[in-house]
Amino acid sequence: MTQRPQAGAYRPERTILSLGDAFYDDVEPAHFPQTILRFRNQRWAEAVGLADLSEAEWLRHFGRFQPLPDNLERPLALRYHGHQFRVYNPDIGDGRGFLFAQLRDKAGRLLDLGTKGSGQTPYSRFGDGRLTLKGGVREVLATEMLEALGVETSKSFSLIETGEALERGDEPSPTRSSVLVRLQHSHIRIGTFQRLAYLGDAESMRRLVDYSLAHYYPQRHCEERSEAAIQAPAGLLRDARNDDASDASSAAARLLGHVAEAAAKLAASYIAAGFVHGVLNSDNIAITAESFDYGPWRWTPYWDGGFTAAYFDHAGLYSFGRQPEAIHWDVVQLAAALRLITEPEALTPALEGFPEAFQDALAEAVCARLGVVPKGATKDRELLVALEEALAAKSVEIDRFFFDWRGGGRRGPSPADAAYKAQGFASLRALIETYEASAALDHPYWSGDGPCSMHIDEVEAIWARIDEADDWSRFETKIAAVRRMGEAMAARP
Repeated sequence: MTQRPQAGAYRPERTILSLGDAFYDDVEPAHFPQTILRFRNQRWAEAVGLADLSEAEWLRHFGRFQPLPDNLERPLALRYHGHQFRVYNPDIGDGRGFLFAQLRDKAGRLLDLGTKGSGQTPYSRFGDGRLTLKGGVREVLATEMLEALGVETSKSFSLIETGEALERGDEPSPTRSSVLVRLQHSHIRIGTFQRLAYLGDAESMRRLVDYSLAHYYPQRHCEERSEAAIQAPAGLLRDARNDDASDASSAAARLLGHVAEAAAKLAASYIAAGFVHGVLNSDNIAITAESFDYGPWRWTPYWDGGFTAAYFDHAGLYSFGRQPEAIHWDVVQLAAALRLITEPEALTPALEGFPEAFQDALAEAVCARLGVVPKGATKDRELLVALEEALAAKSVEIDRFFFDWRGGGRRGPSPADAAYKAQGFASLRALIETYEASAALDHPYWSGDGPCSMHIDEVEAIWARIDEADDWSRFETKIAAVRRMGEAMAARP
């Protein structure tokens, strides 16, 4: 969903129902004391034909969860399992959220509207099913920044304060409550497949694979099926059972290949953005490899492989530099689940190809953030090595570096000039200056004093003003600044 939203008509869908009720549970949304609109993503509302909703209608749909016209009649809590910090947990699922609606955008992509903080479900265990307002504010800020930086991410669609006082052990309590609605391509996760493997449900696994190919990788799916038909010997009679098994095995391998490729790009985009998700469990990796479900996220100020986002990640499992490894590990868990319907040998190429795909994607992502035309694998990887060596010295913040060198050359005086002249930057300077610009630099953002960043001190200051004085001005100003940066990043000559 990195493409910019384009206005479209409301096109309701209910394709999730074709999977059958073994994949979800009907649930009731919570009844909140209040519904106060705090954030409305009008850009993406226009993309899915909901821009004309009045505030009262918006609150009814996204605070009270009155069904959208011709859409899902009841919210659905999706069933899944997952590895959490590499420990398998069969007792999870949508514990404080649900799938509220499905629709298509102008390009025809199937999109989900899902929730966070909408009440208890059969999978809540001992949780209250709620979301703190601070958690909702943080997710809006994370998704807006990631979208501006070109990362495939869910979109924070709506944030509504709900008027409850919540008790939490990891922040001052009681604290304010909210319900978030997020828009993304799919809420189906790697953990959804793991659950079916755990249950040994091969029939449902085949159905889910077909569903995922048809709705999330449709163009590639059609091309692959056509190619297979062309290559099949004409008039050859085959045993129907063997044919079905062969089709399922082929479909599983194709799906894994698509997911592995998309996941490699996601990992690369995190590194280029300087982003640390914090909790890359297999239940937090969507089958479309979109980034979503933001808890203890951080942007690392410096190129620091050991920088962690979660205070409870004592081993640094999901640290900045280990995110590609973590995402690859999750893709391996998808492959393990798919062994229910195919042989391991069919899945091996996608797994073995991940490291190379990641390196290619990282070169592409870094060149995109620098605003330069890639030169090819050899030269671009030389650039990556030089960049990592220079930034690892921590003499220049990541955002400052990319701001100063946008377009492949220094664009004026910078507080980091002394660092750029140092020997540690010599190789990087020489390489960058050989690249051709691919981006327009006439947007006013590029002539400003410095980059738009999203470091934790500013995030805490934004929340403090909301918490102490109900002052949303810093929050609104920051979103405007982030979107301005996004416009500058997207500009082309």
